[in-house]
Amino acid sequence: MDIFKRITQYQAESERLAWSGSFKEYIQLLKNDPSPAMTAHSRVYEMMKSYGIEENNGRKTYKFFEQEIFGLDRAIEKLVEEYFHSSARRLDVRKRILLLMGPVSGGKSTIVTMLKKGLEKFSRTDRGAIYAIKGCPMHEEPLHLIPHELRAEIQRELDVRIEGNLCPSCQMRLTTEYGGNIENVQVERVFISEDNRVGIGTFSPSDPKSQDIADLTGSIDFSTITEFGSESDPRAYRFDGELNKANRGLMEFQEMLKCDEKFLWNLLSLTQEGNFKAGRFALISADELIVAHTNESEYKAFISNKKNEALQSRMIVMPIPYNLKVSEEEKIYAKLISQSDMRHVHIAPHALRAAAIFSILTRLKETKKQGMDLVKKMRMYDGEEVEGFKEADLKEMQNEYIEEGMSGIDPRYVINRISSALIKGDMQCINALDVLRALKDGLDQHPSITKDERERYLNFISIARKEYDTLAKKEIQKAFVYSFEESARTLFENYLDNIEAYCNWLKIKDPLTGEEMDPDERLMRSIEEQIGISENAKKAFREEILIRISTYSRKNKKFDFTSHERLREAVEKKLFADLKDIVKITTSTKTPDESQLKRINEVTKRLIDEHLYCPVCANELLRYVGSLLNR
Repeated sequence: MDIFKRITQYQAESERLAWSGSFKEYIQLLKNDPSPAMTAHSRVYEMMKSYGIEENNGRKTYKFFEQEIFGLDRAIEKLVEEYFHSSARRLDVRKRILLLMGPVSGGKSTIVTMLKKGLEKFSRTDRGAIYAIKGCPMHEEPLHLIPHELRAEIQRELDVRIEGNLCPSCQMRLTTEYGGNIENVQVERVFISEDNRVGIGTFSPSDPKSQDIADLTGSIDFSTITEFGSESDPRAYRFDGELNKANRGLMEFQEMLKCDEKFLWNLLSLTQEGNFKAGRFALISADELIVAHTNESEYKAFISNKKNEALQSRMIVMPIPYNLKVSEEEKIYAKLISQSDMRHVHIAPHALRAAAIFSILTRLKETKKQGMDLVKKMRMYDGEEVEGFKEADLKEMQNEYIEEGMSGIDPRYVINRISSALIKGDMQCINALDVLRALKDGLDQHPSITKDERERYLNFISIARKEYDTLAKKEIQKAFVYSFEESARTLFENYLDNIEAYCNWLKIKDPLTGEEMDPDERLMRSIEEQIGISENAKKAFREEILIRISTYSRKNKKFDFTSHERLREAVEKKLFADLKDIVKITTSTKTPDESQLKRINEVTKRLIDEHLYCPVCANELLRYVGSLLNR
């Protein structure tokens, strides 16, 4: 890539997007497309929609969040539909502060950062274009120039809504610079930018004794008072507070409930009436989405104080729990590691999954549903099928506890422990056992874990280890079965011949003697039992296979070893069970003979080529599974 050519292209694009003209020209622009006059809430919602929305089984997935936020589909859908969509439609929800409430490291700050970055990018598109009065410190909506008496008919003409008044600075400039001539007022296109303090404000609480309300609302410029003679002259005031600069966009309150009360009073009128008080001026209009975040304990302390009732009634509280899906938790860790300089250390397959299993188990609550334990619940939450339970059971469990996911081990702790494993010694590769060991060692150093919790978490590490053992054996099983692929296909065909004869009340011909025999019940059951098919369910399973074969035949498709996932799994497990002794000997022998060595090399190559192992962790896996099989 030619770096300087790319920079030149970017600068040229910025110049192309730039626009300036008179208010008269801006009105003409709105006649062609009224979208630049949308509210800040509408702009945020339109920005999200522009990335696409997917609907599946009545649930909506917003693609805007999918690169950074994992496993929070239900919380995100509720957030977008109940707050952003409603506020974009000008419902009363837009007059509320959006408060994201959840445990530490749950994704609250990430959501806000994404909104800010998304707005910056969206403002550079045609749909997200924003125009402001040129030179206005608050990037004023130009339609505020229209007198209140004329707004109703102009709104109908332009198909827009006009809300708010000119800021004190623009009121003065309209008189002094333009002689009251509205149509000549200059308008320019602006781009939302946190760095340039356009359309994004961020307020972070600090020591109440030293922090000034001017951080929010601006301040008097004492150096100009002697020149302009009055504190109420807009030219003697700096409209540079966070509420001023967030106009037309988004205002973030970091750890809002840690703020001193005086910093929150301004939000009462800003949320309900769309204006706030600053200096010796009339109320100043501001069109901005106010989003704050806090943790659960601070929120409970806040609502218990009766003095906060007025502010509490102006909030929409959205719980942001921890992710409860193992596969999505893996993505969180992979994302955080990819942002580091430790990418040269190979992470063995299932290492992050083992950590994710531990994390999710700490966040789940025991269900009252009979026959359902935490491991089964974890699997169902992750989209796996669990025999004896259906989709309705999953939904019932998801609605059983409102607070599920609001406690447990946070991703930050896990990634800290994975980091300690990554930098330990001069390791080329870390595996699941290294990660679980690091998690276990870290429990003693975790400041907020009680003795009872520690015992419970140690049990979850043991469960995660058992889950990994199963995965490890399955991985070796697949790699070994590949060496016996012909045997697997023969067993598969043999099973199909037998169930066809069984379902049609036929006999089977012995290929050697030609003798007619009953279907081999022992063979069929030895395969079906590998995937938990009970005696009572065997007939239905066999008939289902035949129906699938018939469907494939009608479509002129061949039904083969890969056509039925559960049957394939059963055949592989059966073959592996038959081969277990061979695998034991091959993986555990210290001095393998030529045929054993050949098989080890084949399996190692398959693990590396198809399962993303490196030579180090492939050999470690072989040794580990050998030790498991010999127990």
